[in-house]
Amino acid sequence: MDGLADLSVQLLGQKDDISWWQMCVRAGLILLFGLALVRVAGKRVFGKWGAIDIILSVIIGSNLSRALTGTAPFWETLLATTLLVALHAALVALATHVRPLGPLLKGNPVRIVQNGEPDHKAMRRHGIGEHDLEEALREGGVLDCKDVAEAWVERNGDISVIKR
Repeated sequence: MDGLADLSVQLLGQKDDISWWQMCVRAGLILLFGLALVRVAGKRVFGKWGAIDIILSVIIGSNLSRALTGTAPFWETLLATTLLVALHAALVALATHVRPLGPLLKGNPVRIVQNGEPDHKAMRRHGIGEHDLEEALREGGVLDCKDVAEAWVERNGDISVIKR
C-alpha cells in the first residue's frame, strides 16, 4: 500500500507542494471523474434544475476545484463527492415514493394565470415578468392571455400553458 501512496504523491503532489504538471494530472483526473459522475447521476441533475440539483452541482464544483488546487486531499475529496452523488440519487428515488419529500426537494408548481387573468403577485414572487409570460404563451401556441385557462410555473422553472 505504501507504494501506491508514494505513486499518488509523486503524480498528484501534496497540499502545499504541487507542481504545474501535477496540477495538470489532477485536472485530467478530475475531468474524467466529473464526466463519470455526470454519466452516473444522469441528465436530470444538470438538465432541468430543481433545488437539490442546484445545491449538488455547486457542491460538486466546489469539491472538485478544491481537489484540483490541492486545498483538500485529492482521493478523499473524490470519495466524498461520489457519496454526494449517491445521496442525491437516493433522495431523488425516495422522493418518487414518499410524496411529501418531492416538494421539499423539487419545489411545487405555481399557477400564474387562471381564466385568462395573470396573477401578478405570484409572477413577481417567482421572478416571472410580462415578457416571460408572453414568451411562454407564444411557445404554447397562444397570443392572448385571455385564451389561457391556466398557466403554471413548473417545479423545473418551465412555464406550462393550458388553452381554454
